[in-house]
Amino acid sequence: MLVNILAVALGGALGAVGRYLVGVLVGSVGAEATFWGVFPLSTFIANVVGCFAIGFLSVAFDGPFLGKDQARLFAITGIMGGFTTFSTFSLETVALFQDGAWGIAALNVALSLAACLAGVVLGRMVASAVFAR
Repeated sequence: MLVNILAVALGGALGAVGRYLVGVLVGSVGAEATFWGVFPLSTFIANVVGCFAIGFLSVAFDGPFLGKDQARLFAITGIMGGFTTFSTFSLETVALFQDGAWGIAALNVALSLAACLAGVVLGRMVASAVFAR
């Protein structure tokens, strides 16, 4: 049990740092991009990348990995749990609605849902091809 908790904790720390770095990178790269305006781009990117990764990992961990119980907890529950930001997405979307930015809020919901679902499907397809299933 302790090993499982440590696996999740370490993975969560790494995922959270990764999520922070996406925000820093997108913030520094996209600071001049007026097209996106108030659209929460770094959250969107983290969610799409995270959904692709979790789709890939869900297939990969059904494959040829030894000790996959702790590895799966580390990668999926820990890293992906710390990296993906659905709760942040929800808070930002509610704030956009409350601020009257209904169009941007709706765009955020539609794009996030479509891209994240596509990310999981694509991740699973890539992993299936990599692991020749």
